Amino acid sequence: MSSDIKRKLIVLTAPSGAGKTTIKTHLLNKMSDLSFSISATTREKRAGETHGKDYYFLSLEEFKSKIASDDFVEWEEVYDDQFYGTLKSELERIWELGKYAVLDIDVQGALSIKAAYPTESFVLFIKPPSLETLKKRLKLRKTESEESLNKRIAKAEAELAYAENFDSFIINDDLDLAVLEAQSLVRSFLEN
Repeated sequence: MSSDIKRKLIVLTAPSGAGKTTIKTHLLNKMSDLSFSISATTREKRAGETHGKDYYFLSLEEFKSKIASDDFVEWEEVYDDQFYGTLKSELERIWELGKYAVLDIDVQGALSIKAAYPTESFVLFIKPPSLETLKKRLKLRKTESEESLNKRIAKAEAELAYAENFDSFIINDDLDLAVLEAQSLVRSFLEN
């Protein structure tokens, strides 16, 4: 792909546990013209995560310094002192490779990206089949304390109301069908 690629963004957003990371992985494996945009965060690294691959893990001070320097396309304080954001330099890195950027971000971040790139971005909301299914998925992860789990569930309830605000949504009740639907929607956007 040439370096004069249109600077398009594919944004996957969903409540935690809806399957956006699984769908993102599928898209990246099946579509060679896509590249993952690594988000920055102040949260603690989980087991198996790697700086510069899963996230750019920054200290609170580093993150706030980058905010002050206007280094982010979007950023949010998702929980107290737990920031997430998309670095402008990360999008530039991907576009310089001649690829389309794929972002796996929360709903507020997706709204910010859509506002900043109204025609260049395609925001796909991944919905769980139900809130109960989402709760089960989050509990099965066993990566959260009870307090953290309750925060994520409360946040998920609020986020589900935003599904209609985005370009399209899919319901992830059958993962095989959801990934095929996502791939079809993304390809259609990129070809237009």
